[in-house]
Amino acid sequence: MRRWQVIRNGDSVLLCRPGRGRLDIAAGAAFPALRPVVLAHEIRKDLWRMLQDLRGFSPVVEIRATAAGLEVRAGGEMSGGVQPPPGIGARIGGLLEDPRKRARWIAHARLR
Repeated sequence: MRRWQVIRNGDSVLLCRPGRGRLDIAAGAAFPALRPVVLAHEIRKDLWRMLQDLRGFSPVVEIRATAAGLEVRAGGEMSGGVQPPPGIGARIGGLLEDPRKRARWIAHARLR
């Protein structure tokens, strides 16, 4: 099993499979200050559960620290020239705004 790769670049963190860090489809959301790597993993798990049947999809989560907290872009890379079906970006946006999931992610990623 290939591990997840965490790429840190200044104030941002990118979580992806090795060599699969492109965001072909994505949505964004704001979060309070949290542990970015933990938040990225939590989002990635639910993103994968939601889209695991999407052929050629590999989850990617990018988190950037801002003065107000964190800006998250979640989505993924599509391999093999596969085009995502219409509405996938909106589904990802809905996942990022789901109040129950956000509460769980925030609880796991709280600063200590």
